[in-house]
Amino acid sequence: MTRRILLLGLGLLTIAAGTAVVLAQADETGGPTTTDFPVDIVAGAELYGQYCASCHGANLEGQENWRSPGADGRLPAPPHDETGHTWHHADSLLFTYTKLGGQATLAAQGMDFDSGMPGFGEQLSDAEIWNTLSYIKSTWPERMRETQAERTAADLAAQGE
Repeated sequence: MTRRILLLGLGLLTIAAGTAVVLAQADETGGPTTTDFPVDIVAGAELYGQYCASCHGANLEGQENWRSPGADGRLPAPPHDETGHTWHHADSLLFTYTKLGGQATLAAQGMDFDSGMPGFGEQLSDAEIWNTLSYIKSTWPERMRETQAERTAADLAAQGE
């Protein structure tokens, strides 16, 4: 556990430089919960622009009234900047939500939720998902990155990893 916390801390220190390395763990879908390879924040920014910005905003600002369901009953896309809640979640949830989509991820946790978030597992490799998430995380203030890293460490500890 100390090694994971140390590696997670080192990962946070290197995010600003564009590369982070942390331990690999598998979640219930068989996908990794963290990376075991260098991430490329520049590539992540490009992927974000290509796959995420149309809903979550070019500046990670999300859609208007993102906390209130639209006419279809779905919540609009939330911001991924510091004004949203993305940083409240552990890496495992962020990865799975991106790979499988919101509805499938929450269904695996026993929740019936009509999420508008599609899964990108067919379009993006695991490494590309991590690059995109690393880009998003790189835009947060340090305090939020630290809080999110603590939640990821607690999630790994709860999984017995």
